[in-house]
Amino acid sequence: MKAIVVREFGAPEVMRLEHVPDPAPGKGQVLIRVKAIGVNPVEVYIRSGTYARKPSLPYTPGTDVGGVVESVGPDATRFKPGDRVYTHAMAAGSGAYGEMAVAEEAQVHRLADHVTFQQGAALGVPYGTAWRALFLRAQARAGETVLVHGASGGVGIAAVQIARAAGLRVIGTAGTDKGIALVRDQGAHAVLNHKDADYMQKVMDLTGGRGADVIVEMLANVNLDKDLDVLALRGRVMVVGNRGRVEIDPRKAMGKDGTILGMTMFNATPEDVKQVHAALEAGLENRTLHPVIGKEMPLADAVKAHAAVMEPGAYGKIVMIP
Repeated sequence: MKAIVVREFGAPEVMRLEHVPDPAPGKGQVLIRVKAIGVNPVEVYIRSGTYARKPSLPYTPGTDVGGVVESVGPDATRFKPGDRVYTHAMAAGSGAYGEMAVAEEAQVHRLADHVTFQQGAALGVPYGTAWRALFLRAQARAGETVLVHGASGGVGIAAVQIARAAGLRVIGTAGTDKGIALVRDQGAHAVLNHKDADYMQKVMDLTGGRGADVIVEMLANVNLDKDLDVLALRGRVMVVGNRGRVEIDPRKAMGKDGTILGMTMFNATPEDVKQVHAALEAGLENRTLHPVIGKEMPLADAVKAHAAVMEPGAYGKIVMIP
């Protein structure tokens, strides 16, 4: 089969499309014929060698796949060949950026018939991150106000849809007219342009001066100190994205009994994963969740995909097609 192989950490060009042996599922594993692959910023950080977790070289990047079960290994009983599935993680030694991939059975989930493979590939990291951030880390509750700071990308759209379905009041931000329209279409009660000088004051105006109970933050190195200005009493800032260092005034958090939380899906426990994907499968089935695909690219353009996922003006999810 063909797959992207990384033999050294570095620039996007270290990714090469190569012919590699077809993988085979081991005990309790599932072999998936890949139909679509989700592209996530974390994969850029890992490939560059700047992420805290580094795979052994060489490796094939990626964790998120929508596809069809090709075969199952011994003791794998939940799926059969031909089943439509999505994954959020790969078995050791496998990766998503290829024509086939192997996952542990617990990492594989059924994909409803009305959901496209591209949408399936958009679920794992973005929707898993958004659900865990909102409910397992920030303990968001119906009736609260959530500010999704950077709402037009994969995680942002997921957070908007998930929070709206759970009964929260949703304020989203985006940086382009197209992004603003997208966030509004996904159910946000209000959408602000985060390029406007006074947009944070508008958050206070929209909340009657109270501020947001939960802030889902995609770019903490730029926004974290500003987030503390619009945090409600006993509010929680949930950091899910960051690209550098930032200076904050801790007194802003002290005065509000505020909490700054961080997370990565690598820290999710098996129980976390079970909860998250039970909720996501239900949301797909009842159609409250519907991933938005912003761009499709061929697997051979993985270098371009890694550049595109880091560009400003996010619009939905980037996926690759083998």
